[in-house]
Amino acid sequence: MDLSFDEYHTLVEQAPFLIWRCGTDAKCDYFNRRWLDFTGRSLEQELGDGWAEGVHAEDFQRCVDIFLASFAARQPFQMEYRLRRHDGQYRWISDCGTPFFGPGHSFAGYIGSCVDINERVLAQEELKKIHDAEISTLKRLLPICAGCKKIRNDQGFWEQVEDYFSRCSDTLFTHGLCPDCMRKLYPNYTSQTGEKHTKAGQQ
Repeated sequence: MDLSFDEYHTLVEQAPFLIWRCGTDAKCDYFNRRWLDFTGRSLEQELGDGWAEGVHAEDFQRCVDIFLASFAARQPFQMEYRLRRHDGQYRWISDCGTPFFGPGHSFAGYIGSCVDINERVLAQEELKKIHDAEISTLKRLLPICAGCKKIRNDQGFWEQVEDYFSRCSDTLFTHGLCPDCMRKLYPNYTSQTGEKHTKAGQQ
């Protein structure tokens, strides 16, 4: 069934997408009602290059470069950028543009549609933060033998704790024996020392 101009116009105006169009001069000459409701601006404000005023400053140049390069090559494009909503909040949108042609297959400009993907982008950013935190935690884990206390290095070899830290840090080591090791390794010495201390205390 063929649709009339009015029916096409109604579909475009009420479509659940932000729709734009530009002519052969790369200047926008149309935005649908969804776009204008999203930005809270009038059609007159958005026409030409006015729409770019709503693009986030950090995304602006990348957005313009993609658009102009695709326009010059007459190729479809897809890009993501932040666009200011009517409440002042910047929302991530996915913008897909494609060239369209008039009679005789003559180039007539571009038409594009945008969808709000802010929740998806924020979810991806949160997942990346979690992933980066997990990687950071794993990097801090140091494999150490529960028996001999040697450390497995990045090459998979086991080496003494002193050797590992001397190589990987500015730490310097001195050696001694803690009381527990003294009693275990030299029980006679520690018992004699204890007796001497006891006798000394009784005098």
